[in-house]
Amino acid sequence: MKLQLTKIKLPHTLALIFIIMICVALLTWIIPGGNYDRTTNEDGREIVVDGTFHSVEGRPQGIPALLKSPVTGIIQTADIIGLILVLGGAFSIIQKTKVIDDTISRVAARLQNRGFIVIPIGMVLFSVFGAVFGMSEEVIPFVLIFIPLSLALGYDSIIGVAIPFIGAGLGFAGAMLNPFTIGIAQGISELPLFSGITYRIIVWFISTLVGTALIMLYAAKIKKNPKASPVYAIDQQRRQATFQNQEESIVFTIRHKLIIILFGVTILAMIVGVMRYQWFIVEIGAIFLGLGIASGLIAKLSINDIAESFVAGAKDLVGAALVVGFARAIVVIASDGQIIDTIMSSLSGAISRYHPVFAAQIMFVIQSVLNFFIPSGSGKAALTMPIMAPLADLIGITRQTAVLAFQLGDGYTNMIIPTSGVTMGVLGMAKLPWDVWAKWLLPIEVVLFILGLLLLIPPVLFQWGPF
Repeated sequence: MKLQLTKIKLPHTLALIFIIMICVALLTWIIPGGNYDRTTNEDGREIVVDGTFHSVEGRPQGIPALLKSPVTGIIQTADIIGLILVLGGAFSIIQKTKVIDDTISRVAARLQNRGFIVIPIGMVLFSVFGAVFGMSEEVIPFVLIFIPLSLALGYDSIIGVAIPFIGAGLGFAGAMLNPFTIGIAQGISELPLFSGITYRIIVWFISTLVGTALIMLYAAKIKKNPKASPVYAIDQQRRQATFQNQEESIVFTIRHKLIIILFGVTILAMIVGVMRYQWFIVEIGAIFLGLGIASGLIAKLSINDIAESFVAGAKDLVGAALVVGFARAIVVIASDGQIIDTIMSSLSGAISRYHPVFAAQIMFVIQSVLNFFIPSGSGKAALTMPIMAPLADLIGITRQTAVLAFQLGDGYTNMIIPTSGVTMGVLGMAKLPWDVWAKWLLPIEVVLFILGLLLLIPPVLFQWGPF
């Protein structure tokens, strides 16, 4: 007699996040409140004053606070939510023209059995972007391009997300010139800006190499057996919706070529704007909104068609927008409950009793844990580096090593934590449930975690200095 095992169905992503919210709210009743004093440095940035931690009256978060936190979370992440809705609408207009679908089909046909080269080339390119200018929110639009390309090449939508998102994440973790993490952390630690670049290049290279190799191994497995993909059923529906009219592929006219050129110019403008003019979410949303409207006009869509396509695309991503807001609510609860500084103080206090190598690795672990509560790299640098930098002096490791521990702890876990607006935004755009993504990514995160521990050993042994 055969035993039939019932497959456990996990709750909806929104439900999972709400469960985490409840758990964090319960922690505010258990963990005592505490705060560090803050001051403003010469750059106008608020930083923590080391040695000033003090107990404060706790603020246990009850049911009213629990119910209000998603609204606050939505308000605090309004920029990312707005970007998601605008991108969804803009790409819906472009998809209405059929240009991107047809172009992807042509690219896939030309590559034929050489499609695997898209993975390493794409991941290295996005890794460079993450390492140089801290590509993060900017990766969201590319998900809508690489998913259909990945499906056309015989892979799955996870690969389509992994190429831009994990690629940029690996670069973010192994950054050499990222002003939002390395720049801020080194400034607070009183280190020369972007010093220690030689070893950071090595860290970036190894991280990108290992991460890309893991993704390519998975891609080879899916190419051989598509049903091994955890999103096989989802992708079957996605393929049908994306390529059902492929046999009626449009003939490229001058209008379609203009749209492709405009698309390329928009991507280039985004990269230049971010790197040179400090563009952020508002500017990115604006240029893609312009791209969508211009593409519709070039393709001779009516004003009504453009408007209806935009609304339809935005409507499809309302669920993703809500997930981003609810994910932020976790941080709101922990912050309002006055427990974040207490957790920070308790964790940092445990470091000094260990050997310098282990102490550096514990710093990495602490930064990884704190990333759940403070997914912002610049925010976490402002909170942790005023404490970690002088602590590094006391325990016999260099401040440069402490910055690297922050960098790796912040970067590697960014790709899986549900409190990150970017992570949830990417998964929302891809229409991938967080639990499916997390289960798939967890083994890769374990490898990256071990890699981070190993990469921190040489800097301690050789007393890696400012340069």
